[in-house]
Amino acid sequence: PQQLCSDEDRRMAGVQARKEEEKKRESHKQTIHKEKRRLAIRNAAQQWEGVRACLELPPTNGSKEEVSPENSPAHSPAQSNGLTQEPSPDEPRLLDSGSGSVQSLSLSDSHLAELDGDTLRLFGLGALEALERGWGVQTAGAVTVITFRYINFDAIVPTLPRIRVKFPNLSHLIFLETNISRLPQLAALAQVRRLDQLTIHPEGNPVLRLTMWRSFVIYRLHHFNLQRINGQEVTMNDVIAAERVFGTLGHIAATETPRCRLLLLLEESRKRQLRFLLEGRGRRAGLSPEELRDNGKLLGEGLSRALFNYPSRDCSEGTVESSEHATMVEQYLQELVQRASDTNLKGEALHKLWPSMFAEMVRDCVLDMRDQAAFRQASLAKLSKTK
Repeated sequence: PQQLCSDEDRRMAGVQARKEEEKKRESHKQTIHKEKRRLAIRNAAQQWEGVRACLELPPTNGSKEEVSPENSPAHSPAQSNGLTQEPSPDEPRLLDSGSGSVQSLSLSDSHLAELDGDTLRLFGLGALEALERGWGVQTAGAVTVITFRYINFDAIVPTLPRIRVKFPNLSHLIFLETNISRLPQLAALAQVRRLDQLTIHPEGNPVLRLTMWRSFVIYRLHHFNLQRINGQEVTMNDVIAAERVFGTLGHIAATETPRCRLLLLLEESRKRQLRFLLEGRGRRAGLSPEELRDNGKLLGEGLSRALFNYPSRDCSEGTVESSEHATMVEQYLQELVQRASDTNLKGEALHKLWPSMFAEMVRDCVLDMRDQAAFRQASLAKLSKTK
């Protein structure tokens, strides 16, 4: 019996030792992964600092080498237009990877893409590659929040149509250090399927220094019926105020823009819709831009709002074709400038010479007509020669 107990004890001890070894290996693996994650975020931040320096963006507060939930902008009051905004209580923990459910989708020396429950977090330009991977229907459908950090917004814009298709239940976009600096950039967000919440942090996004940025978002993304912007609820008074500020501008844009320009500015789907309506190929006669503007449902989000768009600047545009196009445009503009300059010089010369030229013309006419009989004979002879 003692021998049997001894064998059983050894077996149990071996099993326990293997479990401890597995725990150590797993712990070591997690430690390595956390360190790689930390380095990836730090390098992405350093690359962003280089971009920020080139773009002359205002410096951000705090070191980017250590990223933790405590110093994340999502967990500290945000300053926007002089107002302190407390983070929304339901705002996701942007950078906390302590949860065991976090799945690393793409990890390199300078970018990180990870999925934490219903939140997809992207750090660094290379993280956008995660949007191209094969997503299961159930996994993609579970994503409701996407966070972008250390990625230039112009690089994000070309991915918005793919996000629209791939993540049908997306309802909240968060932008941290993405260089959103102009109001037209915000119009690009109209390309997603739906949007209930929008969060843009002041760090690295100079657009928040503009007084009317929030009103523009409410006006341009009116068809989304946004519920919250930067954690602050959107009220009916906000909607009315935004319409009062930008509605007139939208009306002028819709009514004064030539039809050819309208077709050039709108997206392909609305372009076909607008052409169909303008040419009167439906049940009703052709509609004027004014009528289209009055009945915004004809174009989904409204013609006046759709004109506030932001063209996609895909990073793949650095091709030979785009280079040739840029060269052609530059040459064309140079020719236009040269022609305008020549015309201006000729106009100035004519302005200087015209008084003396006019005096000479009058003097010659008076001298020619002084002898009317001779003038008639000379005129008849000239006419007969021309015949």
